[in-house]
Amino acid sequence: MGAHAQAHDHHDHDHKPTGIKRWLFTTNHKDIGSMYLWFAFAMFLLGGFMALMIRAELFQPGLQFFEPNFFNQMTTVHGLIMVFGAVMPAFTGLANWMIPLMIGAPDMALPRMNNWSFWILPFAFALLVLSLFMEGGGPNFGWTFYAPLSTTYGPPSTDFFIFSVHIMGLSSIMGAINVIVTVMNMRAPGMTLMKMPLFVWTWLITAFLLIMVMPVLAGAVTMMLTDRHFGTDFFNAAGGGDPVLFQHVFWFFGHPEVYIMILPSFGIASAIIPAFARKPLFGYSSMVYATASIAFLSFVVWAHHMFTTGMPLAGELFFMYATMLIAVPTGVKIFNWVATMWEGSMTFEAPMLFAIAFVVLFTIGGFSGVMLAMAPVDFQYHDTYFVVAHFHYVLFPGAIFGTIAAAYYWLPKWTGHMYHEGLAKWHFWLSIIFVNLTFFPMHFSGLAGMQRRVPDYNIMFADFNMLSTIGAFGLGIVQLLFLYIVVKCIKGGEKAPAKPWEGAHGLEWTVPSPAPYHTFSTPPKVTDENAHS
Repeated sequence: MGAHAQAHDHHDHDHKPTGIKRWLFTTNHKDIGSMYLWFAFAMFLLGGFMALMIRAELFQPGLQFFEPNFFNQMTTVHGLIMVFGAVMPAFTGLANWMIPLMIGAPDMALPRMNNWSFWILPFAFALLVLSLFMEGGGPNFGWTFYAPLSTTYGPPSTDFFIFSVHIMGLSSIMGAINVIVTVMNMRAPGMTLMKMPLFVWTWLITAFLLIMVMPVLAGAVTMMLTDRHFGTDFFNAAGGGDPVLFQHVFWFFGHPEVYIMILPSFGIASAIIPAFARKPLFGYSSMVYATASIAFLSFVVWAHHMFTTGMPLAGELFFMYATMLIAVPTGVKIFNWVATMWEGSMTFEAPMLFAIAFVVLFTIGGFSGVMLAMAPVDFQYHDTYFVVAHFHYVLFPGAIFGTIAAAYYWLPKWTGHMYHEGLAKWHFWLSIIFVNLTFFPMHFSGLAGMQRRVPDYNIMFADFNMLSTIGAFGLGIVQLLFLYIVVKCIKGGEKAPAKPWEGAHGLEWTVPSPAPYHTFSTPPKVTDENAHS
């Protein structure tokens, strides 16, 4: 009887629905995490395809393939898809998969809301992408949708864009509430806040950022809507409004948004680097406080995007110094990662390679960020390819490499198989070559004065653009190798043990690989071995 009960319990434990209903109605954090990750990857390929169309047009001076209006639509939708469709859902997918496993919770706290927050996303992006086929074309005003480009001069599809942004924001807020409630209420006994893995900490802080800034974005697009259709003049100077007000509102959302897209990567690097250096993370507490400091400072630097709008000298000085201050907690993090690696017994599997590349290239992006923060010289760089180089160095090696590192690190736990290490290293080395070939020349073309968001340019920039285009196509093609590696790993391969990485710590490695459909029905015992004290 006892054995039968155990077998029955085991059956219930691993029971999972099948067919399409499993995915439509699932409330399981692992299923929802997987759907977020696949959705993000599909959006990454779509946004990447648009980037390749942009780069093909810029391969040489003159108009080659597209009309300027279509080029503008591609730059706009590429940015929106990468920010809201690829990076943010990828991090939410990782949060769904890993946070309950890391804190010893059986699931997310609000599972039905979790299902909703995912399933409204495909509708939001279907609206956005289909608007490209409407009369007048899709949104063509850049991902920052400045007024009056998006109000007075926006195409009819702008209304669909506004609705789409509302749905994306709603999804993000629901996801963030879920993370906060889960982390605050469902940690296993003994898992105190200062024993949580850094990935959980960075996501908890990210979730608070999301809840604070997404309503600001909703306010901005709602004011756009009322300016377009209901006779208001928030951003219309002729009616007593101010277009610069839009920039203030947008960047009050936009700068914390930049950190929303990078903080979870800090957590990922803080999990991977100690595992492959076989040393505890150096300065755990300072990492937590540095993350919180970065989040706080992100709210008081928004106007460094607007130096050229003509703000008072005192304003320029405040925003310049406040921005430079962010380099301090960021420097603490970089120092701690390097100190963790110092004299460690390091090995260089694919997750570690991507994590180290993240640290190095993100630092380069940080340096150009400090250059852009200097008000006197920002007038030279503003709206040039130097800015494009800066934020792509932060976002591609930061957010994308961070996500790829996480995928390689946790793939054995997700699939129960080891990925092909040789192919993964090819993926890494080709990515590192092409990402630099794509974005590094943009520093030079930008410093020489090449404007961004233009389909044609002076012949003096031809060589830099040719190199960037070759790099972009290489970078795009190499990501198909990543898709192949992941699919191959899901289908089979060497069986993964519960803890495939010798130096890894944490509760996620105490469950079998692949992780059972239901985990931690009984709260686990938190020890120093599986907590980050």
